[in-house]
Amino acid sequence: MTRFNTPRRRHLVALTALAAGIALPGLALAQAAPWPNKPVRIVVPFAPGGTTDILARVLAPELSKTLGQSFVVDNRAGAGGNIGAEVVAKSPGDGYTLLMGTVGTHGINKSLYARLPYDPQKDFTPITLVAGVPNVMVMNTKRAQELGINSVADFVKYAKANPGKLNMASSGNGTSIHLAGELFKSRTGIFMTHIPYRGSGPAMTDMLAGAMDVMFDNLPSAMPHIQAGTLKAFAVTSAVRSSVLPDVPTVAEAARLPGFEASSWFGLLAPAGTPADVVNRLQQETAKALNLPAVKERLVAQGAIPSGNTPQDFTRLIDAEITKWAAVVKASGARVD
Repeated sequence: MTRFNTPRRRHLVALTALAAGIALPGLALAQAAPWPNKPVRIVVPFAPGGTTDILARVLAPELSKTLGQSFVVDNRAGAGGNIGAEVVAKSPGDGYTLLMGTVGTHGINKSLYARLPYDPQKDFTPITLVAGVPNVMVMNTKRAQELGINSVADFVKYAKANPGKLNMASSGNGTSIHLAGELFKSRTGIFMTHIPYRGSGPAMTDMLAGAMDVMFDNLPSAMPHIQAGTLKAFAVTSAVRSSVLPDVPTVAEAARLPGFEASSWFGLLAPAGTPADVVNRLQQETAKALNLPAVKERLVAQGAIPSGNTPQDFTRLIDAEITKWAAVVKASGARVD
């Protein structure tokens, strides 16, 4: 064995080690390319056409411009947003898969579902609140005329006289659209049959066709149809009236239900473990995009209130909303197995 341990052999080993030492840092440098260096996916946990989808598609091109990579919207509908949320929760925390989360996926569902396939607090890193919106109680205009319903009071009167004859559409079990309706049912003492859809878009299609009677839709997705006259807005579910529908009362006013509030919100989240510098960059660029005059004007015109707050503020909001909606779910009696 001694003959292999020659000075020449030791010299070659030293050179090899030196070469490896030089090459490895270069390799590590190549692997640690600046984020983003490939397309980023924004998972929307509902079908196209609803407010979650609208906000993602307004934001995606603006982030693409400033960050130099495509931001692609990926609709993964089903189970009240749980399917799409689970996809993101189980994705790598590398900044390339994001979720447009909602009050449903990160506020309501933890209390509503007996078995949730993700933990809304532990499995995600909040980035920023994109926007808050009120929901609006709407009927197909022709359907409302046929039934002689011109106000919330008329609606409640008809529903009490005809229990079970009215259908209530929603974007899925556990969404704010669903829970707003359940809260309305419990507070007014009426009964309606709940029909969940895989997103606000498909539900709205049946609303416009007259196949559904009422929906507590997010205002941005309902607004074009209200303006077109195909939907009649009876009340907003927020604590105060909306600036874009100043003549439409709140549910609390119209139904004489003090304290009634069931508003929605939408925000960007990443899988747990996503690097802080990526999270902060996304928050900063999202906030800039939401403050662009054209973007802000478009969202406000549809009834949304743009935000862009810090990851810390968004985290506090999620924690508070989980507590709030646990009480609402319990009071409404809603439960999904």
